Amino acid sequence: MAEHGAIFDAMLQEFDGAARLLKLDPGIWRILTHPRRQVVVSCPVQMDNGEIEVFTGYRVQYNITLGPAKGGIRYHPNVSLDEVTALAAWMTWKCAVAHVPFGGAKGGIICDPTKMSRRELEALTRRYVAEIVDLIGPEKDVPAPDVNTNDQIMAWVMDTYSMHVGHTETAVVTGKPVEMGGSLGRREATGRGVMVVTREAAAHLGLNPDTLTIAVQGFGNVGSVSAHLLSQTGAKVVAVTDWKGGVYNKAGLDIDRMLAYAAEHKTIDGFPGGEPLSNDDLFGLDVDVLIPAALENQITAENAPRIRAKILAEGANGPTTPEAQKILHARGVFVVPDILANSGGVTTSYFEWVQDRYGYFWTEAEVNQRLDQKMREAFAAVLATSVKYTTDLRTAAYIVAISRVAAVTKLRGMYA
Repeated sequence: MAEHGAIFDAMLQEFDGAARLLKLDPGIWRILTHPRRQVVVSCPVQMDNGEIEVFTGYRVQYNITLGPAKGGIRYHPNVSLDEVTALAAWMTWKCAVAHVPFGGAKGGIICDPTKMSRRELEALTRRYVAEIVDLIGPEKDVPAPDVNTNDQIMAWVMDTYSMHVGHTETAVVTGKPVEMGGSLGRREATGRGVMVVTREAAAHLGLNPDTLTIAVQGFGNVGSVSAHLLSQTGAKVVAVTDWKGGVYNKAGLDIDRMLAYAAEHKTIDGFPGGEPLSNDDLFGLDVDVLIPAALENQITAENAPRIRAKILAEGANGPTTPEAQKILHARGVFVVPDILANSGGVTTSYFEWVQDRYGYFWTEAEVNQRLDQKMREAFAAVLATSVKYTTDLRTAAYIVAISRVAAVTKLRGMYA
């Protein structure tokens, strides 16, 4: 890759700090900062009005040292090769931190799915899969849902691939409907992982995990599940915001009622269980835990000095800018980074892949128990590394990830 974009450069900034502490071999450093494969495809689709549109799609396999590539497919007008490459790199490190035998990949199509019919989306999905069919497979590259894609789109991916290979292959994709080989517990997995690391962080800091006060930014899948599961443990969720508004109640919010309200109104704005609250005010609340579970770059150099939470558990990808990270670390905020905190999703995707390959499915309780164990192990490894290198958890997570990929890279050697 001759030129890097801003998003990939942000990934490199995080990588470089950890690689320096690790004293990474320069040759391995060069290997791990270049994507293995970047594919650009054209996807012609006949639209409902009879006209043909040609959509641009990408699939980047960043690294497959530890196993098949793993990563979602997103549909969005702003998808770019730079973004997809950076996300594929982050997936590499996330899988390595979670200690699952996958490499990192990502895919995307430049489109606006909100302006497309179901038939058009299906046609686009199937054409995209047909264009990358030789790249993917249960032993090569396993896609999953991402921004603006869901279990139905994964069902179309699985069916299209299966038609090409001549047999039903459920393990080619994760995040499928349960009826066709999806895993129980997958929908809640990312939020459940956030809950587990939040409680582990609290215990490490000497806080009672059962009496935490919590503020959550974002009430989509990750934020709502995190809030719900933490409230069930006895923690008090006092504030929640979403894209439209927010609610604060010092005595604690009724998350079950909030879930029902959000399902009906598509927002929590106006929820009758507390006072109105803005995103700006959320960040300044005096709480034990802040969970940013919305968009990237929400915590910046401007608002980081106002954060009073003791723990910041990143449910979203990239919610904290590098400048904000430095401020938070200097102020003693215990930041559990995204590649650790929200790795419950890819961990349970791994469980789904295992179940599909094995042809035997676990109960939801078994899935959750295995996820709990994996998240605890990942947190313990990152925490021990942060102590060993006297650094923050984000850098420590990268050290864990890079060292695991680098060790196997050296063992495998160079094929020439």
